[in-house]
Amino acid sequence: MAITEPEKEGNGSAQAGNGNDKEAQQASLSILTQYVKDLSFESPGAPQSLRGRDKAPGISINVNVNANPISGTEFDVLLSLNAQASFEKDKDVLFNIELVYGGVFRVEGFPQEHMLPILFIECPRLLFPFARQIVAECSRNGGFPPLMIDPIDFAQMFQQRMAEEQARQKVQAT
Repeated sequence: MAITEPEKEGNGSAQAGNGNDKEAQQASLSILTQYVKDLSFESPGAPQSLRGRDKAPGISINVNVNANPISGTEFDVLLSLNAQASFEKDKDVLFNIELVYGGVFRVEGFPQEHMLPILFIECPRLLFPFARQIVAECSRNGGFPPLMIDPIDFAQMFQQRMAEEQARQKVQAT
């Protein structure tokens, strides 16, 4: 799968331009491979935890994204999802799912200032539907209803992460 940045209006073909090779190169984002790096399902109370209950458990979901360069244009992006169903935080745990789902992406032709948003917003956005399906199947195979994680706003996560990093730098500077 490849995503390409649309050409600028009046720019002509990807080969045309003003002689600037960077302008002539069409930007693209390609998924080279996707994989499960780590998957864990625990149901510590089974089989008692599988019995019907009169109220729904609390679901806690944590999400994290990391990206590591492999080469100048290839990056390993890891989407970590941790989901826990319990009736009291860390007590009466029905199940705990930990998934690290990765993808190797080729990113070419984008300006340097777009690299972090691509790696921390676009890449996990492309990985998420596959990771979501794995979590749903894992909970279903564990004897519970499938856990369908709501869509995640990776742009908001990225902005929050950048704000936290800026605040941390300000504290260290003083």
